[in-house]
Amino acid sequence: MTDYKFEGWLGLDASSAEGKMQWGEFEPKPWEETDIDIKISHCGICGSDLHTLRSGWVVRVGSQVKHLALGDRVGVGAQSDSCCSRMGKPCEACESGQENYCPNKHVGTYNGVYLNGGKSYGGYATYNRVPARFAVKIPEGISSAEAAPMLCGGVTTYAPLKHHGAGPGKTVGIVGLGGLGHFGVMWAKALGADKVVVISRTNAKKEDALKMGADEFIATAEDPRWGKTHANTIDLIVCTVSQTDMPVQDYFNLLKFDGVFVQVGLPDDGFPTFQQKPLIFKRIKITGSLIGSPDDIREMFDLALAKGVKPWISTIPMKDANQAIIDFEKGAPRYRFVLENEPEAKASL
Repeated sequence: MTDYKFEGWLGLDASSAEGKMQWGEFEPKPWEETDIDIKISHCGICGSDLHTLRSGWVVRVGSQVKHLALGDRVGVGAQSDSCCSRMGKPCEACESGQENYCPNKHVGTYNGVYLNGGKSYGGYATYNRVPARFAVKIPEGISSAEAAPMLCGGVTTYAPLKHHGAGPGKTVGIVGLGGLGHFGVMWAKALGADKVVVISRTNAKKEDALKMGADEFIATAEDPRWGKTHANTIDLIVCTVSQTDMPVQDYFNLLKFDGVFVQVGLPDDGFPTFQQKPLIFKRIKITGSLIGSPDDIREMFDLALAKGVKPWISTIPMKDANQAIIDFEKGAPRYRFVLENEPEAKASL
């Protein structure tokens, strides 16, 4: 038995996405000796999940956990379990440290079901329980508030940039300058890319992009010749937007021979249709990427420390989570909202 309660903001129906969550107690997953309990200090807000990433302190440690101790400051990303926990021999993805691509059991940090039948409730809460394998130590030099959005939005852009060789000699394009895109710009620069180009509809965020490290900014709605002017100039594009009417054909034309287009945004109505000609005549590759593994998160933290990468965040008291969701849906974050637990977190509920 613990001397603390698991309480948090509960999304009881579809109206919760409109800022109508209710505060209440919840039952964490049944305890296993491979688990830890976390006292949550901060939780980021992400467009695809609204309840995922969190950071805090370890307050209970299972007897089989060797890499974490009481009082450690840790973070958990958008995934908190996979088949590597207890399904016999791990799958190839889990065995190679790519748990985020586990084909057998991918448990999200919210709205998921663990292998022992327990449910995952996310990070808008006071405490949470997760398998320790998916908790990563937060290094000194990175605050918990800064770490929280890195655990999902940060690693979602870091992982494909690293995997596809963003670095010296490469020109990298980032489509969209929102929560994901702003991380993409900073990671591409930190990885040593020769040039980072932001592709957005208007120039409204151009000044911010340049402050983040972008070298060039393309405003597609304001420059009718952008496709021709910048054709065949980019080696790698990471697309963070989710619109089904985005001009992907024009994005492909920006790529050089053997260029790579990585989609990380998830369009509700599917990926736009396109002509195959660039695939054939320029041998470009179209691929996707899903969040990141615990190892990816560790590497990302190391890079952030080494290069001084800090997300652009606004901290909001946990008690104001409902209003934060409303403001998030209006596009208010510049560029990530982070909920912060206070001693009086249950006030004004």
